[in-house]
Amino acid sequence: MSKATVSGTQPAAGKTGKTHHGIDHSIDLGHGNSPAAWTCVIVMLIGALIASIAFVIASSPIFWAGIAVMFVGLLAGYIMRKAGYGVGGSKIKNTGH
Repeated sequence: MSKATVSGTQPAAGKTGKTHHGIDHSIDLGHGNSPAAWTCVIVMLIGALIASIAFVIASSPIFWAGIAVMFVGLLAGYIMRKAGYGVGGSKIKNTGH
């Protein structure tokens, strides 16, 4: 094992000084801003609220119903995305107006 020190002006052995490591951060990802994504998130939040309240009041059936609502939210988002309401979908393309 080498005991050599690394100065502040030279990179350590094997380091190139490159900070991005090949990732292009200038690409706009969109972050899922679509009716399908919003529907999925809102329904899942409602399910999480139901499950959280059920957990506090110690009601197992209501807790599992909340979990089921969360899965329904995932399914609704997936179906809406396949129907064209996702990012870049055919139903939400801009018409230029």
